[in-house]
Amino acid sequence: MSMSLLEIRDLQVRRGGIPALRGVTLEVGRREVVALLGANGAGKTTTLRAISDLSKPEAGEIRFEGRSIVGIGSARVVEAGIAHVPEGSRIWPDMTVLENLRLGAFAVRRKGSAARRLEAILELLPRLAERAGQLAGTLSGGERQMAAIGRALMASPALLLMDEPSLGLSPRVVDTVFDTIQAIRKEGVAVLLVEQNVMRALEIAERGYVLEGGKIVRQGTGAELLDDPEVRRAYLGRAADSRNPGA
Repeated sequence: MSMSLLEIRDLQVRRGGIPALRGVTLEVGRREVVALLGANGAGKTTTLRAISDLSKPEAGEIRFEGRSIVGIGSARVVEAGIAHVPEGSRIWPDMTVLENLRLGAFAVRRKGSAARRLEAILELLPRLAERAGQLAGTLSGGERQMAAIGRALMASPALLLMDEPSLGLSPRVVDTVFDTIQAIRKEGVAVLLVEQNVMRALEIAERGYVLEGGKIVRQGTGAELLDDPEVRRAYLGRAADSRNPGA
């Protein structure tokens, strides 16, 4: 048995009757950042949704810490130790930053642990401490993304699923997002990262997978994929453009 934190084997998922994943196999190790790359429609978001039990597999296996999590329900996935930051942050705009963060602690059962976790997250993401009493709907795009990340971390996950965390953000805020991902890893949390900014993702990832048409077509270390001519041709020009304002 592999000692990987997350193991996916031959995962098959249909969306609207159309195959979205066609036998995806991947692993995420403990304290590891793994990038999941590919064009729009390749199956990246579907993979994350399947892990969180928001999309139902037609076949295949998803194991977390050696146990199957297929069909257990999204709440139990969170309780098991997986938190999901979806694309677009999706925080509650009419609640304060602090209230949004506290909502993320519903799976933390130990008395007093939520308060300690909140203190640690506000230290990790000091901008949220400054905005704690502010309505989340009035935050900037980067602040909303930080709030969504903080809310997910309140569940004390061993694995954080992140879907396009830098999408639509300015280059300066993108730097902050990637710095935060590295800080999260240093705290002992593994990250499965879906990210269109391929260059930045591979610079911080230990390993990566490339999806095309619902299949894994390439895999390797971050450095290997950065040097792969096909990856560079298909993605890196666009990824580099995403550093420019307005891209």
